[in-house]
Parts: sequence; structure tokens; C-alpha cells
Amino acid sequence: MNYVSTRNNEVKVSSAFAIAHGISVEGGLYVPENIPVLSDEEFAALSKLDYKGKAEYVLKKYLTDFTDEEISHCVNGAYTGSFDDELPAPIAQLGENINILELWHGPTCAFKDLALQLLPYLLTTSTKKTADGKKTVILVATSGDTGKAALEGFKDVDNTEIIVFYPSEGVSPMQKLQMDSQKGKNVHVCAIKGNFDDAQSGVKKIFTDSEIKNTLAQNGMEFSSANSINWGRLVPQIIYYISAYCDMLSKGDDLSDGFNIVVPTGNFGNILAAYYAKKMGVPVNKLICASNANRVLTDFINTGVYDRNRDFYTTMSPSMDILISSNLERMLYILADGDDKYIAKLQNNLANEGKFTVNDDVFSKLQSLFYGACCDDEGTLKTIKNTFEKYGYLCDTHTAVAINAYEQYLNNTGDNRPVIIASTASPYKFAKSVLSALSCDIPENEFDTVDALTELTNVTVPTPLAELKNAVVRFKDIYDKDDMYKAVCNCLKIN
Repeated sequence: MNYVSTRNNEVKVSSAFAIAHGISVEGGLYVPENIPVLSDEEFAALSKLDYKGKAEYVLKKYLTDFTDEEISHCVNGAYTGSFDDELPAPIAQLGENINILELWHGPTCAFKDLALQLLPYLLTTSTKKTADGKKTVILVATSGDTGKAALEGFKDVDNTEIIVFYPSEGVSPMQKLQMDSQKGKNVHVCAIKGNFDDAQSGVKKIFTDSEIKNTLAQNGMEFSSANSINWGRLVPQIIYYISAYCDMLSKGDDLSDGFNIVVPTGNFGNILAAYYAKKMGVPVNKLICASNANRVLTDFINTGVYDRNRDFYTTMSPSMDILISSNLERMLYILADGDDKYIAKLQNNLANEGKFTVNDDVFSKLQSLFYGACCDDEGTLKTIKNTFEKYGYLCDTHTAVAINAYEQYLNNTGDNRPVIIASTASPYKFAKSVLSALSCDIPENEFDTVDALTELTNVTVPTPLAELKNAVVRFKDIYDKDDMYKAVCNCLKIN
């Protein structure tokens, strides 16, 4: 299978090249030339396999230049001993038709682990095929969870360096401590004065600057990405939606009329993976895109106008505090039937004017596939409280946004098909916000807050978060958003 660029589909590369390089030279994102479709018989067979077996099967469909042995090595390295009870993506049941897909049972307690435990294996395998012995420098912009998951995945991986940028005032205290205390001889963490979009734009600018790339090459290095602009980040996410479908089949759910999927998202990658699963044959009826107060995706789905020229809100669901949804470009490429010139035009409009409007054909397809809903902080707190009181289930702020969006969809449409709601983080990553939904007594100290939430709910604190109590902060640097290349040079000790 070849991969093409969303902005120039004459560019055709292998999956190893796409993963090793992250982004195409003109700024486009790599997408597979075609999407493999699985039969009912294949899904039935997959239902009998464990998560690793499902992962190997799906990856073989997309990474056709990898050997079976290489894929097996990557999967077993990523998913053995890294997740609670060896179950990377278990389902919790709320009521008759509501399935919570818990994606936070890995080492950093967030959904990014499902991809970022696997990506280092995919990347090192890919660079052996394509990079001619150069050291790989991973650049990451994060709104909270990607950073820690990438640091954990790439720590002490041979022949790599990883540099993570995060907004200094745009992550939760627990997320900040997770990153700033990261262990590993090849890891670097830099806060920036700005928001996530500033960090993401800065990383993209560095990636596409030929002078910077030449400087790196002269020092025996080359860039790659662990953000979801890298296909190696996105393809593992497809796996857990296929796994969830298989798990629902195994427990006897009636899916003859399909089911819905709800995803809280800002960058669009997680819900895009669900769309790929749908294209592969998973009987998804509607993809419900849940946004917080930064409702740029909700407005886009409802109007066809993508406009980042708006107020930016720092919310209690910070991983969705995003106004530039990078992975939307991949979705638009598919909806525009692979019209690369049209996609390049839209992205140019976004870069120069901060907005674009899709044509009637693309808008019609978009609305047939997606439902957009948003939830502010007040609604988030109410949903956390109501969900705990009604079901005894404690959810984090991002999952609460998704549950709220689903309730809006249900009230507006009456569609009570079975639903999968992606739960993207442990509630203890956002303990202060979650506790404030249930109690008026909020301790000042983050870990006193964790203890109070545990005492109130009897929900166990995940071990990786409990162990942070005695963590030592290693990284304290804060850079202006225009000095990110300077930060890269300082981290790599190059001029």
C-alpha cells in the first residue's frame, strides 16, 4: 500500500517512509491510497483474538512494507506488560445501550498510550528502512496528554531524541507534573508562553523549514513527529474501535442496525480513527464529535465554515483547547474525493485568513457522517455529577463532554442505538475539576485533592498517578512561542 500527500497526491511513499518523516515536504499529511475493507467473517474471527492479535491483523492491512515478524515485534513490545490486566481498551457498561470505551489503562492514564506505546516500535523499524543511520529527533506539541505519552514511549529509545512543547498555562497540574518530572536520558520538555495552537504551529514551521532541516542533517539528525499528524500515531487508534466492535459482538449486542460512536476531540485525530474503522466495515451509524467551549469543530460540522478567528478558552478539559484541528485535513481529503489542489487551497486559506468554507458536496457528506455538539465547563461539571449519581461511574472532564454531547444527540434525534463513548483519561488526571463537581471542599494541594476524591468515591487512583506524589521536577524552561527553534537547538546542543 502506498501513501499520498493530502496536498500533492503525486507524492507516493511507503508506510515506513510516511512514519519516519511524519509530514510531506509541502506540508500535507500522508494518507493511505485506499482503505482496506474487512468482511463479516473476518470480524467474527477477530472477535476470538486478544487485543494484540487484533492489532497485528489490522496493521498488516496498512503496513504492507513491514514483515509479519516486524509487526509482531512492534505489537508485542507495545502491548505486553504496559496496560492494566493486559487489557488496553476495556468496555464499561452504563445502562443498556451505553458502552464506555476506557482508553486510559496505560502508563500515563490517557488514550494517547494506545498509540504512543506502539509508535516508537513502528518508528524505529521504519527508520531502519529509510533513515540511513541518522538520529531521529521527535518534535511534539501537546495540549496535555500526548506529551507525557510520547515521552514515556520514547524514553531511552536508541538513536532518538524527543522534545515536547506544551502551553505553560494550558495543562492541568497533574499533566504538567507528569511531563516536567519525566525520566530518560533522551527526553526534553519545554513550556511556551502561548496556547496549544501556538505550539502546534511552531512545530509545523520547524518541520517545513529547509534551512533548519539542513542544519539537523549536518549534525546527523532528522525530524519526525509523534503528534497525530504522523500516520504511525493514527493507525493504532483505528485498532481500538475495531476491537470495541468485536467486543460488542462477543457479548451479544444487537448491532444489526449499527451503532453510534462519540468522541471528545479537539485535533480530530481520535474521531478520524473511528471514521477509518467505519470505512473498514465497522457498522457505525453516526460519529458524534464532542467539543468543549472551543467549539470550532461543532460550528464547522453545523455550518461548513471552519473559522479559528474567535476567542480561545482555557477550560477544564484542556486536551480539547484547540482551534486548529490538524487531522481534519485528512478527513476533508477523503470527502473531496482526493482533490489535493482543493485541500491545498483550503489549508492556504486557513493559514492566511484563519478560515475556509467547504463546497456543498463536501458539506453534505460531512453532515451525513457527523453530528457536532459542544459542552462548556458548567455542563461538564453537571455531567460528572449526574453520571456518578446515576451510574456510580466516575469520569474525567473530557469524557463528561462526550457524555453530554451524546445526551444532546439522543434528545434531539431519539436515536437510541447502542453507543460507544470514548473515555480518554482517568478522572484523577483532572482531580480538582472532578472533585469540584461532587464537593464544595477542594484542597489546595493536588495530591490532597486526589486523596479527597478517593475518599468520596472509593475509586482507586491509578498507580502511575499515585507515584507522582514524590516525583522530582527536571524541566523548568519556559520559552516565548517565537523561540521554539532556539529551544530545539538548546536541547540538541547544536548551533
